[in-house]
Amino acid sequence: MTTALPRQTRPVPGLPTAADTAPRVDSLTGMRFLAAFAVFVHHFTGLSAQGGVAHAPLLFPYSTLGANGVGFFFVLSGFLLTWGHRPGTLARLFYWRRFGRIWPAHLVATIPCIWVFYLWGGVPTDAFSFVASLLLVQTWFPGVVPMFPGNGVAWTLSVEAFFYLLFPFAVRGALRLRTRTLALLAACGLVAMWLLKWWTATHLSPFATEWIMRHPVARLPEFAVGMACALALRRGHRFPLSPPVLFACFTAYAVLYCHRTTWFGPDIADQLAWTLRPFAALFSVVFIAAYVQRELTGHRGWLCSRPMVLLGLWSYAFYLLHQTLNRLIIDTWGRPQPDNSAVFTLLGVGVTVLALSWALFTYVEEPARKWCVRRTPRRWSRKSASVEAS
Repeated sequence: MTTALPRQTRPVPGLPTAADTAPRVDSLTGMRFLAAFAVFVHHFTGLSAQGGVAHAPLLFPYSTLGANGVGFFFVLSGFLLTWGHRPGTLARLFYWRRFGRIWPAHLVATIPCIWVFYLWGGVPTDAFSFVASLLLVQTWFPGVVPMFPGNGVAWTLSVEAFFYLLFPFAVRGALRLRTRTLALLAACGLVAMWLLKWWTATHLSPFATEWIMRHPVARLPEFAVGMACALALRRGHRFPLSPPVLFACFTAYAVLYCHRTTWFGPDIADQLAWTLRPFAALFSVVFIAAYVQRELTGHRGWLCSRPMVLLGLWSYAFYLLHQTLNRLIIDTWGRPQPDNSAVFTLLGVGVTVLALSWALFTYVEEPARKWCVRRTPRRWSRKSASVEAS
């Protein structure tokens, strides 16, 4: 049987319900690239004048907020998986599709890391840590060497793999809950993230704090927020959200956060730091909801343009490759003195990574996804279809 809508749900004509196939939302594909590029800018500019590839004072310290692009990915992942979920889909079919979408490109992107980071770069590691990174379980172990083994950015894939493992079961439970209950649980999860950060920062070492806050369980509230938002929209709920107003609020928050240590006392500055990830998740989900609602009503902006959609399709490969090229540049030419001319270097490197991303998407990621689709056991698809129709 298909999952029935809760009693309080009032579907809006033109919007997908929890049992329908949801339409594609191109603006979210465009937003994927913006998040990946924000992470790239953060890694390129670094956390200080001595970090990154080339420090650009024009971008710093606002570029440090780009690290939260990974939080956006976690929220977006929860949203998209729930948005496109069809009740009755077998868990093993879902896992197989996720494997084909994620792992082959991850494996190929890790190959140049062996040379850039470990053979030529001399970064210490061990077999267990490297294999853990290939299998995407590295975030579960605090003793891996280095803290981000293999392809360092793949730690987020380890978190995503945990989300994928839970999703077929989590979505069944979520479909049975009222929207108000889901919203309350999502809010409690974000509060729990803040409290966990507060406690670890005041009781544990910086290393332990960093490991715990990157642990898959600690990032689960971000995924849950995306799930709750997707179900709310699929059930016909609307929210009065204006992208320009949201952007103004985010800009004001970014200014306050980046100047917290000079504008506020240590107590307020610490709280702003400890609440950064929950606030980033909140901004992520309201931006997602705002653009989904606009597109469902027929409004297609620049995020839906063909160039942005293509960039969004290449964004996963862009994310996988960017830090390898950054490290290659550092080891080859070293870090220059901080200067705003680094912005032009950043753009040049970004274009180079983009070209490599196109190649990885075209010749590895997309063919692997299609191969997995063709190789899907027919009995899985037939059984899923029969459950959906019952």
